[in-house]
Amino acid sequence: MSYELLIGLRYTRAKRRNHFISFISFVSVIGIALGMTVLITVLSVMNGFQREIRTRILGVASHVQLSGTGGTLADWPRVAERAVRHEQVLAAAPFVAAQGLLTHGSAVRGAFVRGILPEDEERVADIGRHMRSGRLENLKPGEYGMVLGAELARALGVGSGDKVVLVAPQGQVTPAGILPRLRQFTVVGVFGVDHFEYDSGLALIALEDAQRLFRFGDAVSGVRLKLKDLFQSRTVARDLVRALGPDVYASDWTAQHANLLRAVQIEKRMMFFVVFLIIAVAAFNIVSSLVMVVTDKQSDIAILRTLGAAPRSITRIFVIQGTLIGVFGTLLGLAGGIALALNVETVVPFIEGLFGFKFFAKDIYLISDVPSELQLPDVVLTAVFSFVVSLLATLYPSYRAARINPAEALRYE
Repeated sequence: MSYELLIGLRYTRAKRRNHFISFISFVSVIGIALGMTVLITVLSVMNGFQREIRTRILGVASHVQLSGTGGTLADWPRVAERAVRHEQVLAAAPFVAAQGLLTHGSAVRGAFVRGILPEDEERVADIGRHMRSGRLENLKPGEYGMVLGAELARALGVGSGDKVVLVAPQGQVTPAGILPRLRQFTVVGVFGVDHFEYDSGLALIALEDAQRLFRFGDAVSGVRLKLKDLFQSRTVARDLVRALGPDVYASDWTAQHANLLRAVQIEKRMMFFVVFLIIAVAAFNIVSSLVMVVTDKQSDIAILRTLGAAPRSITRIFVIQGTLIGVFGTLLGLAGGIALALNVETVVPFIEGLFGFKFFAKDIYLISDVPSELQLPDVVLTAVFSFVVSLLATLYPSYRAARINPAEALRYE
């Protein structure tokens, strides 16, 4: 063991005359540990939000959507058949998309109406797995059944077996003028995907009923695709546009929900920067602690210099001492951050129950629970940043220690 390491370790654990220096060192360790714990937890929660938003959106939306000019796609069987030939495409499902008003008694709600083939929709979306009552297979052509989102059904005050009236935006010309087109539907199911946007605004009906009601004829609005790898959606969309010709347009899920996903990513980066300032403050405590140690140990440093110690050796002594503070803080922060990130989904409900409030109200936020997903790159990045900042904080005090003049330091000893 070199004498620099030996003295650095001794200064770290020795009882000093000035206990305030020891307290500052302790605060530095706790500050780094606390900063890392918070940072790892925040990044894990943001990862969880990204995962939940992506999963819940893609449980209802499509990975890739093919549509035609004018909002209709006439030759959709050919388009669907050619699309599923792509190696990345697992399934295809036609759909009719429109907007309308749903009424029941005095309740009126706007809704996004989607006409589907239940057997095909099951292969591209997860709605069938989240049915709270009824089944998608209950949507049969000509029977005018409707499956509603849970929040939409609650707002209308309806359940399975109740009647609702759908007001189509296309008017009907009569001698008395333009009259709204109305059709009564029977609620045959209710789904809840825990995504407020869809639970409160989506209504599903049979494809043929939608074609008849919204006057699509044999055409559809487009074809929805499910991929093997959802992160290949842009590449698949470009391939299909080239293969299907200029009359077919393709959009993928990253474009359809770009603002939401980009906002989560930007928020994650900003939270990393803001929380990282906690570690920076702890690093300033390391600077303060080492500066006071250098001042307290001037005579020791002078004696070492007179015995032949080089300035770089003095620098190493205090770099070792500061690094040990950073290492201890980093290890404690890793343990605390990983433990908290893995148990966020248990800790948060406990805090909510203890204080009687909800962090994320279901009627305001897309996700009402706090998810967490611990990722190795985030843990490694946080540990590296923390250690590097701790190491940089030792440079100025170590440089100052190496510059001490032995004669001046020992003059009054």
